Amino acid sequence: MRWLRLLLVVLAGLLAFLQYRLWVGEGGSRSVARLEQQVQQQTRENAGLQQRNDALAAEVEDLKSGEAAVEERARNELGMIKPGETFYRVVEPEGSTPPSEPAPSTDDAQAPAP
Repeated sequence: MRWLRLLLVVLAGLLAFLQYRLWVGEGGSRSVARLEQQVQQQTRENAGLQQRNDALAAEVEDLKSGEAAVEERARNELGMIKPGETFYRVVEPEGSTPPSEPAPSTDDAQAPAP
C-alpha cells in the first residue's frame, strides 16, 4: 500500500511538472503565442516589401520598354529639356514650402531675350 501512495505522489509530481512546462516553459503556450505574433508582423512587413518590389519591377520594365519613361525621368530628375524648348524655373519666396515634385515648364516658342 505504501508503494501505491508513493507511485501516486510521483505521478502527481510528474503531471504538475509537465503542466508547468506546457503553460510556462520553453515551447509552451506563451512562447507559441509570441511566435505567432512575430509571424503575423513579419507577414505584414513582407507584404509591404512585396508591393514596393512590384512597383520597382514595373518601373524597370517601363524604363526598358519605352522611351517616354526615360524622357520623363530625365526631365524630372535631371532638368533636361528638348531642343527648341525653353526652361522656366519658378523661384518661391523664402519661407514658403517647395512643391513636392518640381517639373520644368516647356514652351514651343523661344522666349524673347531681354
